Amino acid sequence: MSRGKLIFITGGARSGKSSFAEKIAAKTSKKVVYIATGKPLDEEMAFRIKKHREKRLNTWKTYEEPIKVRELVSRLGFEKEVILIDCLTLLTSNLLLRKEDEVEDSSWQEEILVEIKKLAEISYKVPAQVIIVSNEVGMGLVPDNPLGRVYRDILGRANSIIANKADEVFVMVSGIPLKIKG
Repeated sequence: MSRGKLIFITGGARSGKSSFAEKIAAKTSKKVVYIATGKPLDEEMAFRIKKHREKRLNTWKTYEEPIKVRELVSRLGFEKEVILIDCLTLLTSNLLLRKEDEVEDSSWQEEILVEIKKLAEISYKVPAQVIIVSNEVGMGLVPDNPLGRVYRDILGRANSIIANKADEVFVMVSGIPLKIKG
């Protein structure tokens, strides 16, 4: 069984990452699995999740999984044609905040990155095409608190792990996809 393609799409907030990922997925197959990692922790996030649900094609199977994404890819990557993970940004945040009191512990940070490496490996190996969306958060202001700085650094490293493993990498700038790898 041959492996699929791993596509990574990154960019700033509201830059069109999800829409672009959805277009790639829809062009590739009608059998798309959408793994949504967001958790409705407040009213604004609940509204965003609702909007994302409404615009997704109803032929797509959606899994709302904030933590065990690798396990889903491992299982579904041999059954489905396309898996879209939206997004690595929230997955990383969810992993980080599972042990909020240990956020500044470097061994906990490394555990998170090991999980991201495992996700990259399985996403690269499965026969399905896997599309991973993430935010590029390291190009803006330096966060004014330790948690924000730790998160920015971990997500930057997580993005690098996925990008290095990916067959294709796109950066979204003002709604325009720029292919930088593949």
